[in-house]
Amino acid sequence: MSEIKQPPVSKFTSYQVFVIVILALTQFTVVLDFMVMSPLGDMLMKTMELKPSQFAFAVSSYAFSAGISGIATAGFADRYDRKKLLLFFYVGFILGTLFCGITTNYPMLIAARIVTGVFGGVIGSVSMAIVADLFPLEKRGRVMGFMQMGFGVSQVLGIPISLYIANHWGWQSPFLMIVVLATLVLVGIFIRMEPITKHLDVKTDRNPFMHLVYTLKNKEYRIGFFATALLSIGGFMMMPWGSAFSINNLHITKEQLPLLFMVAGISTLFIMPIIGKLSDKIDKFVLFTIASVWMMLVVVIYTNLTPVPLWVVMIFNVAMMIGIMSRMVPSMALVTGLPEMHDRGAFMSINSSLQQVAGGIASIVGGLVVVQKTKFSPLEHYDTLGYVICGISIVGIYSIYAVSKVVKNRKQQITKQGFEEKVQPKEPVLK
Repeated sequence: MSEIKQPPVSKFTSYQVFVIVILALTQFTVVLDFMVMSPLGDMLMKTMELKPSQFAFAVSSYAFSAGISGIATAGFADRYDRKKLLLFFYVGFILGTLFCGITTNYPMLIAARIVTGVFGGVIGSVSMAIVADLFPLEKRGRVMGFMQMGFGVSQVLGIPISLYIANHWGWQSPFLMIVVLATLVLVGIFIRMEPITKHLDVKTDRNPFMHLVYTLKNKEYRIGFFATALLSIGGFMMMPWGSAFSINNLHITKEQLPLLFMVAGISTLFIMPIIGKLSDKIDKFVLFTIASVWMMLVVVIYTNLTPVPLWVVMIFNVAMMIGIMSRMVPSMALVTGLPEMHDRGAFMSINSSLQQVAGGIASIVGGLVVVQKTKFSPLEHYDTLGYVICGISIVGIYSIYAVSKVVKNRKQQITKQGFEEKVQPKEPVLK
């Protein structure tokens, strides 16, 4: 029997390219708003005289509010034009970020991060639902690769520029910069993006609450929820202390810190398109597993580093980025293959919410584990976080295997059903 060849992957249309770019820019601003807290961490802790646990709460307040917001809106996510939902939450995100930019004390900072999380935490799920609506599974690896480049660009341009202006005009200034950028992206969405309403053609009699309950009760969906939550735990547990560990443990200077983030970010710009294409060509679970093992090895070594030259720290940061991004692209492409079209909005909202809540808990746990005796003392027990992340990653491999199995079985059933419909003889017409 001759092997069935896969049809060649078609190119993106000009409009699809626009959607990918505008969603990537949206992700860039949202990710930068969240990611900038890590490099500003050392500055914030010293300026406001915060303990690691207090800074952890500032990070997790965004995550918890985003999680609650996602659950609250999940039942309504499939009842409206996805473009209108994106615009609504993006406007709220911009206002919340503006609030961060005018904050002057710790209580105001917590309030500002909560407001930003309420709106910003939902944007990612709406974007994923748009991707699932507009792009078939065979193209989503490439789409996810390009969208995740927003993460890399935030490292290359956003974070270094944010640190530069923070060193000159205070830690609030990066948030004001994000407000300006996000406003320009908002205009682009409003003018060019077409309404996304195909999911509204699938009628459902369930009210928003029952739609939420139905989505949560679906066994296959819960597998995806669990897998995504595990993926976020490692990053939230380790990321908030990145700048503090680099400065106080590895003796990287504040002037060198922007360069460190820039080099790591540049690497993702080259890595993401490659990973996206690989994710569409080879088994996504196999790629995820290889990346997870790679990341575990790098994390264990990195969290046990003592003061070393800057170039060594750069190599490890690049290696870590390769592992993290190579896990995210295939895993997110697989998870988006779980929900049916009429459930995608609710699924993505719940998925994002649980991801944020799990990350918030991880951030708090990380803040309780990591200890810093004085403002300038080295962080203690950072290596413990590395070992915990390795254990979580092992469980994550099994969970993504379960997701991959469900997606493959469903695809086989659809293929088999389509084949049977083609070969089934038609009933003779009775005269």
